[in-house]
Amino acid sequence: MIIGTVKETKASENRVALSPEVVKNLIKQGFECCIESGAGVASNFSDAAYETAGAKIIQTAKEVCNQADILVKVNAPSIEEIANLKEGSALLSFIYHLNNADLISQLNAKKVTVFSMDAIPRISRAQSMDALSSQANLAGYKAVILGAQHSARIFPMLMTAAGTITPSKVLIFGAGVAGLQAIGTAKRLGAVVEVTDIRPETKEQVESLGGKFISFDTGEVKIEGGYVKETSEDTLKKQREILGKHLAAADIAITTALIPGKKAPILITEDMVKTMKLGSVIVDMAVEQGGNCEISEAGKVVVKHGVKIVGEVNLPSQLAQNASESYSKNIYAFLTHLANKDGFKWEMEEEITKGTLICKEGNLLK
Repeated sequence: MIIGTVKETKASENRVALSPEVVKNLIKQGFECCIESGAGVASNFSDAAYETAGAKIIQTAKEVCNQADILVKVNAPSIEEIANLKEGSALLSFIYHLNNADLISQLNAKKVTVFSMDAIPRISRAQSMDALSSQANLAGYKAVILGAQHSARIFPMLMTAAGTITPSKVLIFGAGVAGLQAIGTAKRLGAVVEVTDIRPETKEQVESLGGKFISFDTGEVKIEGGYVKETSEDTLKKQREILGKHLAAADIAITTALIPGKKAPILITEDMVKTMKLGSVIVDMAVEQGGNCEISEAGKVVVKHGVKIVGEVNLPSQLAQNASESYSKNIYAFLTHLANKDGFKWEMEEEITKGTLICKEGNLLK
């Protein structure tokens, strides 16, 4: 089987789906690999590194799509890429099928088999394939660094001849993968960290990292596969009321809350922003899905009511080398679970395959 990857065309995307190290491992397994020229440059992977690993360098994305039995990408394919795919070939990438019905229809019409990397089930034997977690981990780290960059205050306590500088206070919304990494990073930088999550079972993890957990009665919250699937407006209202005083005291707030297939929940309203200290910073990690802050703007850093609101999109892309290496390893684990050099090992009722297979050879499954 020929595994191909192309240069990502989405704006501000620096990642690539295959690293030279993973190409080398795939070739050891008997696969062939073809890489579009320049696909890895933004992640610091040269064409020469891919060639040394055993890949064939192809000059255009169209040629790669025409040759590949399996195309692996980071982002969902463009209309042009779909048109160039071989009929009967397979695609592995982030798809977010719940939000992209038209895209799925186009792929299905092409009789392409589609696996969605964002649909990997959260079970122990799929951890090495969990691309959402690998990328969120890096995003949580980067969010804290951005908060520090845009703040006028240092994170740690500092005792000087001119007096003592108190540590920054960081408030983190959400203790998922991104939130936990943000806690650890902020603590290592010396901040005082408070954390809120509508899942009370995260309290122990938060405290193990040195964060202070803010408890409140969450009411009914629907959890499925480790993700929050649904939460009521009443729960969000309670959370906002309780967090008002904590937010007003914070120097930096980082929001991480996402609900698959839905707009991100509003955790910080404009009225709450008005209560924050002048010069404080909000880093809205959910801005691409509508934002956890009511007045954040995707792709922009804005100042409103004296508060700097960071709406940077695609944070893993800002750490492209590490992000690509991690994602590529996720792809390798998933690919070798699904197929060998001779083709797919179809086990349609197997949990990982069933969870990620969106459409198969012209048949829409989800």
